[in-house]
Amino acid sequence: MNTFIFPLLMGAQQGADGAAGGGGGLLGTFLPFVFIIAIFYFLIIRPQNKKRKETEKMLSALKKGDKVVTIGGLHGTIQSVKETTVIIKADDNVKLEFLRSAVSNVVQVSKEEKEDKNEDKSEANASESGE
Repeated sequence: MNTFIFPLLMGAQQGADGAAGGGGGLLGTFLPFVFIIAIFYFLIIRPQNKKRKETEKMLSALKKGDKVVTIGGLHGTIQSVKETTVIIKADDNVKLEFLRSAVSNVVQVSKEEKEDKNEDKSEANASESGE
């Protein structure tokens, strides 16, 4: 029985190679590269672009009174905001000027934004209790 199946399998394999020619080999060659590019896009490129957009949004929303941390680890409060720089008050008599891009994150928002958020919450609570 093995003597009958083995030549059939060998013939089928040779026939598949001959019939596929260059077209099937080309698809088989490029398919792994397509998968690798898709994996790189979803695991590396796309998250990096999202993070970059969030950082740009945060830097454009910097305001006076925000507590921030710089990329060097300096904690301080923004005293003034210019087009490309911010002046950060680190201590009572210490004011330093940094590029906007040197701010890594905002630790605490300004008092005005807190008041706006508190007003929104109180309005939401009032509407929930009124219903």
